[in-house]
Amino acid sequence: MGGVPLGNEFSIVTDEDATAILEAAWSAGVRYYDVSPWYALGLAERRFGYFLHNKKRSDYIISSKVGKLLKASKTAHNRDLFPFSPSPNDVVFDYTGPGIRRSIEDSLQRLGIDSLDIAFVHDLSPDNKLLPTPWEEQFKIATTGAFPELTRMREEGIIKGWGLGVNRPEPILRVLEVADPDVCLLASQYSLIDHKNALNNIFPAVSQKNISLVIGSSLNAGFISGSPRYNYGKDSYKIPAAYIEKRKKLRDIAANHGVDLRTAALQFSAAPDVAAALVVGVSREHQILEDYTSMQTKIPAEFWTDLKSQNLIEQNAPTPV
Repeated sequence: MGGVPLGNEFSIVTDEDATAILEAAWSAGVRYYDVSPWYALGLAERRFGYFLHNKKRSDYIISSKVGKLLKASKTAHNRDLFPFSPSPNDVVFDYTGPGIRRSIEDSLQRLGIDSLDIAFVHDLSPDNKLLPTPWEEQFKIATTGAFPELTRMREEGIIKGWGLGVNRPEPILRVLEVADPDVCLLASQYSLIDHKNALNNIFPAVSQKNISLVIGSSLNAGFISGSPRYNYGKDSYKIPAAYIEKRKKLRDIAANHGVDLRTAALQFSAAPDVAAALVVGVSREHQILEDYTSMQTKIPAEFWTDLKSQNLIEQNAPTPV
């Protein structure tokens, strides 16, 4: 389960509703949770922590992000970044070793737990326009700072594994050359709408290194299931016409086979052998129950055959058995 919506990314979710959503997720059997200091600048971590800190630590897996430190300020610009966030914090990008350790310690305090399973170096990527210097320069800092520090923290038992959490392929391919990550969060890169590059470039590279992927944005921030946005950011409403047309074609074929397109999208993203988990965000209780049901639903093989015959998914794309 992803933490973006519970960080009020798209709309206001009350504390009470957030707890109810997490209760529903737990009851449905969800045991992997992904959060970040970035999501509403601390709000998401506090909400997940409020729920999870009373659970037996060995009963669930949790990942968070590093690279963004939060600093409270009376003149915080949080509303510029998260209009629905009540946070008093500003964000400072820090991919140095000490900054990474501080980031994890801060997250553990907000979560109320003593260790993370996975730490993802967050948004160290060419699409991050908020970085203080070009992403390549920040990556160099991380190469001698964040990456070896995370390896040390893994050896100390503070985390069990680490990797990158990014929206573009370049950083993942580069980190494989300079460090020893365990798992990466592949966000906004493998969905029914857009998957060719990840399939043909990232998957072979991580497979060769025996590294797993967590797949994020299987629904492209809800676009596949009808949202008026595509992925994230201030320009998410600017949806390429080709994507809208492809969604229409996918819907038509799904209707012909009696298949729920959202269900197909989730199963498609989970099908590759390098995919260890999906991160799917929800903002209502019923959504997490629908997600769980989707993963148990059988989709006819003819549906996937039709998608390939009409070149709507790549011919070498894995599909559910």
